[in-house]
Amino acid sequence: MKKIDIVNNIAENTGLTKVDIILTLEHFVKEVKRSLKSGEAVYMRGFGSFIIKHKAAKVGRVITKNIQINIPAHIVPSFKPSKKFVNEIKASSKKKRK
Repeated sequence: MKKIDIVNNIAENTGLTKVDIILTLEHFVKEVKRSLKSGEAVYMRGFGSFIIKHKAAKVGRVITKNIQINIPAHIVPSFKPSKKFVNEIKASSKKKRK
């Protein structure tokens, strides 16, 4: 599903204009990015959390050249789904398999 598909679905279900939905979605993404850049996690009850994960320094390998490289410690954005959300997805996938 692409962003435009989400916008179209929301527009059909709410009656809001696509322009308003796109602006809202863009501002939501901007706020999540701003919060993560400042080190603050974003919690959405029943959906999940946007968090920063700290990755330790490690030694990696370039297989094609057979050399080792040092990968410095760094941070990466991550999404951690809520238990409720995970359980809903699991339940829906079990129904589709039957």
